[in-house]
Amino acid sequence: MHVFTMPASRWDETNPDKLAILHLIQKHASGVDQLKEKKKYYEGKHKILAEDRENKLVCNHAKDISDTASAYFIGNPVVYKSKEDITLLTDALEAAGADEADGDNGLDLSVYGRAYEYIYTKADETDLSVRNLAPENTFVVYDDTIEQNELFAVYYYAREDSTDRIPITYVATVLTRNYKYVLNIQKIESPQALIEPPEPHYKGEVPVIEYLNNKLGIGDFELQIPLIDAYNALMSDRVTDKEQFIDAILVLYGTLLSDDDEEDAEDSNLAKAQKRLKKKKLIEMPGENAKAEYLTRTFDEAGVEILKKAIEQDIHKFSHIPCMTDENFGGNVSGVALEFKLLGMENITKIKTRYYKKGLRKRVRIFCNHLQASKVITVQPNLVTMVFTRAMPKNLLEISQYVANLWGKVSAKTLLAQVPFVDNVEEELKAVEEENQKALERQQELFGLTANNPPPEDAAEEQDE
Repeated sequence: MHVFTMPASRWDETNPDKLAILHLIQKHASGVDQLKEKKKYYEGKHKILAEDRENKLVCNHAKDISDTASAYFIGNPVVYKSKEDITLLTDALEAAGADEADGDNGLDLSVYGRAYEYIYTKADETDLSVRNLAPENTFVVYDDTIEQNELFAVYYYAREDSTDRIPITYVATVLTRNYKYVLNIQKIESPQALIEPPEPHYKGEVPVIEYLNNKLGIGDFELQIPLIDAYNALMSDRVTDKEQFIDAILVLYGTLLSDDDEEDAEDSNLAKAQKRLKKKKLIEMPGENAKAEYLTRTFDEAGVEILKKAIEQDIHKFSHIPCMTDENFGGNVSGVALEFKLLGMENITKIKTRYYKKGLRKRVRIFCNHLQASKVITVQPNLVTMVFTRAMPKNLLEISQYVANLWGKVSAKTLLAQVPFVDNVEEELKAVEEENQKALERQQELFGLTANNPPPEDAAEEQDE
């Protein structure tokens, strides 16, 4: 993955250099073909479709790997927690579409190895919105220090002009720490005047977040593309061999199917003999030395099946994404056994989570700054933590057993937090206390253990009379 950098001394957010931005766009555009190739593999447009073959089968392991990895990583919404009340922050994130953006970001991370997110304010509105940006058109530029501080982000596209009268023009949205520019940059090697006015965005930071899948920005199936191509070729050749076996040639020894050699004539004796053989499945042999057999190409079906399984296992082995349809994967297994089977996917998901949290902290800072500026609501972003929940099956019986075994030894709050279907532990504790109190009151009434209160004064006077 290429990291775009430039010296901070050469960057002025009040006067962006169009020529420098043009060079950055051209460098990014030179690597777009690689990004598009990954997207094609996810969409099922594999290399084999461009080859000269009788059969072209696409077994889309790329999509299976990305869908499984992204769903396991970000299939459940991220939960934001803090010691202080952050209800307004979580409401703002939900209204902005943060959960939908997280889902799109998770898929982009798996396919491209990177993802981009834009936080902006809609026209005539004051609330923030969050949207996913395509990696083919987006990049972030950092300074050349060891901290790699963000300078600006660019989202661009090429404006088409079929007349060819003017050079190619890029429409680039440049987002700095304080301003937003929409620049028209021509593809010419000469300085260009800045005529577009800046628009303040009041976010306090560059409002584009770059997420990485890992340190090198490698997608989940990117390194397995040669294995995927080999699997497609093997399955395509396998179908071709089957077709050739069905279309085998009939060889006759010591006889002829017909005395007529006119093969092209429909009413010839040979054509009639062929139709009769196809219909009755019977042929007469004139003598002892005459015989008939099919000329077929033999192939090792068992060996092909072994090779197929070996390639498929390598695809899942090296991508660390298990095959969920494998008969040895499911079944009645314990939680520990299931976690062990998912260990490889869990390890790469931890790496995803570590890099994604870095981006989420920036998202929270931007939203906290917006709440402070627009509604004078103070939320400490450094106190907000992000909780990721894996989208994996739970063994509820096993969970209930260890919760029961630890009851009284570990706090009820901690144990209830382990139960998957308990969303709010505090409310669940209150509900349990209320139920226990009601049960105690019913028990006291049943055994006559209620308090012996004196009768009302009116009732006492009636007894005296």
